[in-house]
Amino acid sequence: MQTSPTRALTEALIRCRSVTPNDEGCLELICARLAPLGFHCERIDANGVSNLWARRGDARPLICFAGHTDVVPAGPLPEWESDPFTATERDGYLYGRGAADMKTSLAAFIVAIEQFVAEHPAPPGSIALLLTSDEEGVATHGTRLVVETLSARGESIDFCIVGEPTSVAQLGDTIKNGRRGSLNAELTIHGVQGHVAYPQLARNPIHAALPALAELAAKHWDAGDEYFPPTSWQLSNIHAGAGATNVIPGKLELMFNFRFSPQNPAESLKAQVHAILDRYQLHYAIDWQLSGNPFITPRGRLVDALENAIASATGLKPELSTTGGTSDGRFIATLCQEVVEFGPVNASIHKVNERIAIAAIDPLTAIYRDTLKKLLITP
Repeated sequence: MQTSPTRALTEALIRCRSVTPNDEGCLELICARLAPLGFHCERIDANGVSNLWARRGDARPLICFAGHTDVVPAGPLPEWESDPFTATERDGYLYGRGAADMKTSLAAFIVAIEQFVAEHPAPPGSIALLLTSDEEGVATHGTRLVVETLSARGESIDFCIVGEPTSVAQLGDTIKNGRRGSLNAELTIHGVQGHVAYPQLARNPIHAALPALAELAAKHWDAGDEYFPPTSWQLSNIHAGAGATNVIPGKLELMFNFRFSPQNPAESLKAQVHAILDRYQLHYAIDWQLSGNPFITPRGRLVDALENAIASATGLKPELSTTGGTSDGRFIATLCQEVVEFGPVNASIHKVNERIAIAAIDPLTAIYRDTLKKLLITP
């Protein structure tokens, strides 16, 4: 049986050992396919990160496919049933690092565009790809940098599909039409170190912090809305002490994270935390890091086009969801009003023996292709 074009390209991309932030030839493979289609391929590399902005046409609307060539490390090789960087068919699945996250999506982008251009060589509007090798890592010199570069040039995007693995049980059951914001903090509560037998000569920061931490953990931040679940606060790290049972620690160090909706912007959350800490008269220092603001794409042309394409290929009506972690969509949303994420089943991503169902590969291509048609060709 002949291997489908999308599967063949997926296998070639998996062979590229592109552990973040390395690209290892993925973009060269992709550019070699795009150039004959009339794409102008522009590399915007920085600090060891490989980035591509490829565009075909100058007219509006501009539809962009976005994604990443980098993958997470393979992990313990003895636990893999086959070489993680050799695509291997087994029991109806294609195994390999990046099979689901997200080299199949990249291959489906390219083949979908090839099929679309073959049928519509001079469509109204333009097509672009925004690809990076810095999504699984620190995400500083990747999509963020490309978006900043495009913004400085006055460029914008009308519709964007990020090829993240969003499906849960089967291809087509879930579209991410937004993401929650992520706000991190490193909090230090200062006390006075001393002997546990003389507590009057010390100040225990653990004891002092407990009421405030209990209030933060129990606080109802908001109720969420039509698109977003309620904002959550999670304490992820806590440390104090000198390693001895008879020493009152001099400081307590904590790390926590908010996953938040537009109802509770980052500055509001910060103010509420400071108010609680101040009310308990704690001596503290706090360092905030905003990983990304929330974004949402309500029902409209992009969501409708993608839903219809999914229904045609799979017969499913996808759920719209904003759950999960952050993605590069948070950067693209500053340049594009309609951003969604859609891709393969995510059950095996970042795991040993990552895989994608072979039967889902060509339908994924069809969904991307038909979404292009519905946005550029169908009135």
